Amino acid sequence: MKTVFIIEDDEDIREIVLYALRSSGFEAKGFDSGDRFFAEIDKSLPSLILLDIMLPGDDGLSILKRLRSDPRTESRPIIMLTAKGSEYDKVKGLDLGADDYVTKPFGVMELISRINALLRRTGKHQESGDLMEYKNIIFDKARHSVSVDNKQVVLTHKEYLLLQYLMINIGLVMAREKIMLAVWGFDFEGESRTLDMHIHTLRHKLGTAGVYVRTVRNVGYRFGE
Repeated sequence: MKTVFIIEDDEDIREIVLYALRSSGFEAKGFDSGDRFFAEIDKSLPSLILLDIMLPGDDGLSILKRLRSDPRTESRPIIMLTAKGSEYDKVKGLDLGADDYVTKPFGVMELISRINALLRRTGKHQESGDLMEYKNIIFDKARHSVSVDNKQVVLTHKEYLLLQYLMINIGLVMAREKIMLAVWGFDFEGESRTLDMHIHTLRHKLGTAGVYVRTVRNVGYRFGE
């Protein structure tokens, strides 16, 4: 059974979401602060995390940074819950490693649908091969590492997922919308800038191998010669 943890200080919202999750076949646990949440994940890890941005003590973005810096949770699916609707907050959460976001007020059925969709996507990534090699690039999923010319390359969570998606689809032209859906979980107007920024930094970090991340004008990107 899939397990979902929700960190939300509003008790009414937390209880509604917990009820919806359990009614949909999930095991679910709720926490009103980061401290209680981290005490629990020292015992067991969830399949997915719902994380509110506005929390007492450490806010959601601080918790997100901590989760993405921990090898145990660096690839764990995370959906941000926020009352803020500005593009800045959405992009900030995505850039820090969130996989999706839902703006309050939200419908619980939409939330359950997004959870199921994200678990399906991350499940597909987990089913793919642990080792991919191309020219001087080695992508080792089992070790969560990328190397070029046998030297390790340090990538952010989204850069890692972006490279993984492009390498899985080597030689294919991937439209921007497809990349956004696969890596970020959705596409929203204006997000193209974030994708371009991640492509730019990924190329830079790959060094000589950055040339294999190719731009297909007016369409998207392709990996390979």
